[in-house]
Amino acid sequence: MVLPLLVLVTLALTWMVGLALVQVQVVDAAREAARAAARDDGTAASVAAGRRVAPDGATVTVATGESEVTATVHVRVEGPSLLAWAPSVPLSATAVAAREEQ
Repeated sequence: MVLPLLVLVTLALTWMVGLALVQVQVVDAAREAARAAARDDGTAASVAAGRRVAPDGATVTVATGESEVTATVHVRVEGPSLLAWAPSVPLSATAVAAREEQ
């Protein structure tokens, strides 16, 4: 009876480590998109820069203001097959960068 519980706990802990790694990817993607937008690379190029780093299925948005740009990345992570009953986990990150002068 103890062994199945240990397997389930190990699987859950492994999934949480995986979530942390995906969160790092989301933060990196938001930062890359904000950097590109701050350089005035254009919205499409900035979103593409974020998508190159973002995990599969993520949405990348870039908002440009007068003095700063904001990039936001959202993704939903489904649980592993053995934890199919667990809800998906939404992860997101936002990065803000000052616009560079030309």
